Amino acid sequence: MKKVLACTMFMGVVLSQHAAADELRFKGGIGVHPVSSVVAGPPVVVTRNIVRGVLPAGQIWVIDKLVAKVSAGGHITVDGKGLVLGGGDSAGRATGQAVLATLICQPTAPFSESRTSSAGVTLSPNGDFTINDTLSPLPPDICISPMLLIRNAANLGWFAVGIFRSGIDD
Repeated sequence: MKKVLACTMFMGVVLSQHAAADELRFKGGIGVHPVSSVVAGPPVVVTRNIVRGVLPAGQIWVIDKLVAKVSAGGHITVDGKGLVLGGGDSAGRATGQAVLATLICQPTAPFSESRTSSAGVTLSPNGDFTINDTLSPLPPDICISPMLLIRNAANLGWFAVGIFRSGIDD
């Protein structure tokens, strides 16, 4: 009986870990700051905040809330709240941009991007959006270093990055 119980518990752990690996989760987000560093000159050297080969937006953006799930089949849902400009004359609001999601699984170049529809979804005036789509091309079976970027559909600059959550947590 003890062997059967131990075997059942072991299989439960193995199967639950496998199921968890079938879905990538992101909870929380970080808005873009277009500059990652400045070195005083002369000359002054400004380094752009490039993430895995993707250029940043030209202005600071903030995001209040982001929750995303990517299934093994490439289906993605993203619920974003408060993705708005963090500076300039339109600070505190979105100004009609459309956004799309990009998943990158490689920690170093060369990077392969899996994206949602290039048309994107339009941000509400207060920066809320929902993406329900399938990534193309499909991401690799094993995503060793998940990076989820929310990008401007017009020029593909990144606005926000999702915070990866390994395992199942709230």
